[in-house]
Amino acid sequence: MNTSEIFLIAMILILSVPFLIWRVGRTDYYAPLVVVQIVTGILLGPGIGGAVFPQYYAFVFNPQVIQALNGIAWWAVMTFVWIAGIELDLRKAWAHKRESGITAGFALGMPLLFGGAAAAVIVQQSGWIGPRASTWQFILGVGMACAVTALPILILLMEKLEILRQPIGQRILRYASLDDVAIWGVLAVILMDWHRMGKQVAFLVVFAVAALAFRRLMPRLQAKDRWYVGLIWLAACAFGADWSGLHFMVGAFLSGAVMEKDWFDMKEMDTLRHNVLLTIMPVFFLSTGLRTNWNMGGAAVFIVAGVLLVAQIAGKLAGTGIAGKFLGWQPGEASLIGWLLQTKALIMIIFVNILLDKQLITSESFTALLVMAVASTMLTIPIASPKLKRMQEIIFRSK
Repeated sequence: MNTSEIFLIAMILILSVPFLIWRVGRTDYYAPLVVVQIVTGILLGPGIGGAVFPQYYAFVFNPQVIQALNGIAWWAVMTFVWIAGIELDLRKAWAHKRESGITAGFALGMPLLFGGAAAAVIVQQSGWIGPRASTWQFILGVGMACAVTALPILILLMEKLEILRQPIGQRILRYASLDDVAIWGVLAVILMDWHRMGKQVAFLVVFAVAALAFRRLMPRLQAKDRWYVGLIWLAACAFGADWSGLHFMVGAFLSGAVMEKDWFDMKEMDTLRHNVLLTIMPVFFLSTGLRTNWNMGGAAVFIVAGVLLVAQIAGKLAGTGIAGKFLGWQPGEASLIGWLLQTKALIMIIFVNILLDKQLITSESFTALLVMAVASTMLTIPIASPKLKRMQEIIFRSK
């Protein structure tokens, strides 16, 4: 078979296997399709599928096919993060700045602290810190991975719980939006390279000037032209960030964050996000699974994943609990919000992919963090749904 035929076999596996698991297994209550796609990527990867069926793995996922899949995956995830940046609405958070700032600060800070403490213990063992990482980069990176809330998955889960458009859902979106900004800010700090500082400063200066010009240009364009120009802007910003030594994903997020969602028809934006998730993001999930590594043994990876899972859940619940005390929330309200905010999956996986790309973590650390993210996300609905049913009165509280 030629490369194109083998590539299409890989695409059949990528699209069909998770769909069948999701639909036949009826996993939607605790694992949306995107989570099943991530798990399937792990199952098809070298650590499991490749170990059980080495000949299949070497045939289907040969270097030429992986190179083609990686190109699709890069563009898929850049487009997805660009959309997330566009949809980021900090005006609502500013309108409720005290409540949003306190909650978002503690909801991010406490799991960062707990996760960082766990990472400080893990880094003492060999095989977890990447070859180019300083100890502080590893601790801060793993701690932030524990603190991340995946805004796109959170939206999907709140739609399922029928609270997205309710006051409680909008409150949670405000908290997650502020944390989203902090995540990318911390990532930029982690990736700062003193040897390439000149390039990074130059990129940020040029980006700031270009963003001002871009913001003046976009409202003057026809609505149908804004999509195309926006994609050119995305590619240019991603290139600049990668050239400077940050990462193309940092550029992708920045390119969307300086754009206004009012420039676009939001129904079209929803359709675009849906189509990106449907058509090309499964390739990113598969590519993520192909990067997992179980060379230390499944037991060690699962132990570290379990430690990080406990640290991030305890930290998130402690953070929202402290915020609830400050803000006078009802009993149980902080716990409900804490469980919803611990949803991870997409953004956290993007985050740790960047850490792996920059060799700040090893494949083993990446695998443990991936397992933690999947477990965290799968716990959300089964735990939050019963709490919500017992606390119907808080759904309509705006603060």
